[in-house]
Amino acid sequence: MDFLAETRALLAELIAFPTVSSDSNLAMIHHLAQRFEDLGASVEIWHDETGTKANLFATLGPMQDGGIILSGHSDVVPVADQDWSSDPFEMIQREDTWVGRGTCDMKGFIAAATVMARHYATLDLKRPVHFAFTYDEEVGCFGGQALAKSLKAKGLSPAVAIVGEPTSMQIIEGHKGCYEYSTHFTGLEGHGSTPDHGVNAVEYAVRYVSKLLEIKSDLMARAPKDSRFEPPWTTINTGSLIGGTAHNVIPGKAQVDWEMRPVQKSDADYTKQTLQRFCEEDLLPAMRAIHPEARIHTEVIGEVDGLVPMEDNAARDLVMELTGANGADLVPFGTEAGIFQDLGMSVVVCGPGSIAQAHKPDEFIAIDQVELCLKMLHDLSRKLI
Repeated sequence: MDFLAETRALLAELIAFPTVSSDSNLAMIHHLAQRFEDLGASVEIWHDETGTKANLFATLGPMQDGGIILSGHSDVVPVADQDWSSDPFEMIQREDTWVGRGTCDMKGFIAAATVMARHYATLDLKRPVHFAFTYDEEVGCFGGQALAKSLKAKGLSPAVAIVGEPTSMQIIEGHKGCYEYSTHFTGLEGHGSTPDHGVNAVEYAVRYVSKLLEIKSDLMARAPKDSRFEPPWTTINTGSLIGGTAHNVIPGKAQVDWEMRPVQKSDADYTKQTLQRFCEEDLLPAMRAIHPEARIHTEVIGEVDGLVPMEDNAARDLVMELTGANGADLVPFGTEAGIFQDLGMSVVVCGPGSIAQAHKPDEFIAIDQVELCLKMLHDLSRKLI
């Protein structure tokens, strides 16, 4: 079998599906499902509430606990306003790379795993291998969280998950969580000449951001002494503050978009509780003294737990054996790995391509990275029979 040539062909097909997170991924999911069905795999497609997106969960081998999951997300980031030198949804070869939206993040891994499934299907598998391809990872890991619920409902407990995000085939055993929020302020509009008659939503939003800055300092002091993350503490970033219409109008609405990346769940709890007290005891009483209908509402965009480094990690040990690596590292970016860890699995992130190429125009994956991934996946077969 020429696994590399087959992977190239399949990856080109996958790139041609413009699975931007704002759009449907169903055509790609059904395309992959057909390949697995042709191999005799057990295939399930779990749709979201809109019916326009779906997770694919395919299994080769016995349907029992203790299996290995190969996981990837089907969605890609937008190409709008990016300066591509070629059609982003038509894969091309440029020297020793394949160029196209999603080549490294992360359809390259999906293609390699799907191609290797044809090899697994020829074996007498004693241990199941599962293929979990999700939607909406790029906008909040909504597909991964839905997949976790589906696996719980199914009563299936795989033991190991390999998440194939681009790590240059380095083994990653930990990353921070990613919690994203939009906090909305509703005050009372009025004329700028009489500020005491209105509730300036922008000004209260500014006070909220100032509180976020205070909490940032607190979180630095809360960093675990043995933290291997860089930086070692939980971070907060204020992404935008939106509000106001004119110089002489008291703004009645404002919005703060912000995120935190916790190194430990207790930091997230501390942050949310501190902000809640600040709103209830300071901001809202002042706002409602003028306008009883004033309110502050925080919208949860996504709360995805990190991947916690574990002393005992069967997934890390397995992939080290397969790749010959002598250690594992941590990364700052988030993945769906923590979702699988929360289900009780041993998890690592390891996949082809560099995160430095993700989300950029002319995204590419180096062909030798795909070859390394195919070798790892081929050698995995020894652990399935």
